[in-house]
Amino acid sequence: MLNWHRDPRYEQRVMQHEQRMSENQIAIERSKERTKQIESEILRVRNDSELIEKDTEQIEKETEQLRQENAREKALSDSIKRLCFPPESSSIAQTPIEPGSKPFLPS
Repeated sequence: MLNWHRDPRYEQRVMQHEQRMSENQIAIERSKERTKQIESEILRVRNDSELIEKDTEQIEKETEQLRQENAREKALSDSIKRLCFPPESSSIAQTPIEPGSKPFLPS
């Protein structure tokens, strides 16, 4: 007959192994949950990025429109100044108005 003895540390090793398996399973579940959170954050950041890109495009479009309006207004202002306030060298000398007379207003 064989002389078979049970290893006294066998039960301890089995329990340690089961404990490690349980800890690993918990770690796996935590990792899966964290992965879901990260994926959710990635989607949120992508959406935010798309909104920012659209806002940036809108701001650039509005900025260009304002530049064009400013250029038109500057050109208009320059024309008004040129027409209403000619330089001294080209202005016609006005005859002095006598007391009691009415100034001439072109119609």
